[in-house]
Order: sequence, then C-alpha cells, then structure tokens
Amino acid sequence: MTDTLPDALTDTLPDALPDSLTGRAVAADTFRQALAVHASGVVVITAQHGGVPVGLTATSFSSVSLDPPLVSFYVDRSSATWPSLGAADHFAVNILGSDQSEVAARFARKGIDRFAPPTRWQPGPLGAPLLRDVCAHLICLPYERAEVGDHILVVGLVAEAGTHSAGRPLLYHQGRFGRFLAHPNS
Repeated sequence: MTDTLPDALTDTLPDALPDSLTGRAVAADTFRQALAVHASGVVVITAQHGGVPVGLTATSFSSVSLDPPLVSFYVDRSSATWPSLGAADHFAVNILGSDQSEVAARFARKGIDRFAPPTRWQPGPLGAPLLRDVCAHLICLPYERAEVGDHILVVGLVAEAGTHSAGRPLLYHQGRFGRFLAHPNS
C-alpha cells in the first residue's frame, strides 16, 4: 500500500504512523459490525496436555507460508483453554465441513467436556485429538507466538497433513455458521 504514496511521506511513515493514529481507533461495536460481513472458515484446534484433551473453535485460521509450511490462528488471552493448549508440544487443526456446525458450537462453549459424546475423535499420530468426519487435519509443531492486542498469534509448522473429504467448508458469517455455495461455471 505504501508504494502509492509520495516518497517524502513513505520515508517518514514507519515513525509517524503510530503517533498519527493515537486515539483514532474505531469503537469496538463498529469494529465488530464491520468484521461480521467477512466470512471465514471454521476450525477446531486440539491438543493433549497432561493426558487431557483440550480444544477450541477458531475462525481466525490462515495459511502463512509454503516454505516452510506454516499456518496461524489467534486465541483470546483470557481463554481458559489456552494455558493447556499453549503448553502442549504440538496441536492439530481440524478443518470443519459444512455439516459440522454443532461441533464448532460445542468447542466454542464454556464449562462442558468438549470431547464427551457426541464428539467423535481419536488420538492422532503424535497424540493430539483428531476429530472425525472433518475435511482435513494438520498436525503442527509450535513455531512462533506473539501477543497482539488482546489476543495471542500462534504460528505452527505443519508436520503432517491429511485431506479426508472434498466437501464444502463450514463458514462463519454475521455471527452464524453457514455453507459455501459455488457460483455456476460460466
């Protein structure tokens, strides 16, 4: 974006930008409303710590790099699940299919055993729980973490990957789960 600005401005941009934006952040409600129009994929991040499976729903999942193969997600710093998930030596990304909105809702709920029936899962090759009937699994090793605002950015190195179905993904849009519908070929 900075390549369209005059050279005199881009030379001062890194130092001037933080000061010029002080006190200019948009209100939280306005920010939430704007983000609600963006659809995102839904994953469940799982791990095992101290022999106990842990997991949470994330809509902030993204690919980061092909070489090395990196993915990322964000987790709220106040998450009760994060201390155990963050202490695990690896984690799994379970990419949900369009028929798995109940799984996503279950792993977003607080105060329940997320791995109890009706959740269907099995231990993965390194021990992290793998949810059944998902579109794909990625087994990741911790690569990098950074505190960003009220969240923690977690980057994982993908050690193993498996695609299980070519089904449609589960999406999150305007506070609800939904399905992807492809445009007809023209």
